[in-house]
Amino acid sequence: MFVVIEMVDTVRTPPWQFQQKLNDAIAEQLNKKLANKVVYNVGLCICLYDITKLEDSFIFPGDGASHTKVHFRYVVFRPFLDEILVGKIKGCSQEGVYVTLGFFDDILIPPESLQQPAKLYPFIQY
Repeated sequence: MFVVIEMVDTVRTPPWQFQQKLNDAIAEQLNKKLANKVVYNVGLCICLYDITKLEDSFIFPGDGASHTKVHFRYVVFRPFLDEILVGKIKGCSQEGVYVTLGFFDDILIPPESLQQPAKLYPFIQY
């Protein structure tokens, strides 16, 4: 369900964060960029686990920010195929059943994926 993924990214640190330690400023920027976002073929990013390697920082002409290539590990919610999860039904419609896991609300189970015999009663809505 939760996995730690190794990732590499170039992080832009604005000048007003130069007073902070480099690791703290980069961690803040990474969490701002990735936390609560779904990354294609990765999963739902939860939070930064640790920074494994910092490469040299560069300041480009016309930009006062530093750009640092960072190797880091991130905690990601990525359920495997056929994994059983326990959630609560938020609602249902012709599109399917909307389910919440508490920390993640955007789960839609389409009608063809429901156990049969499944039936929608349009006058009873959650």
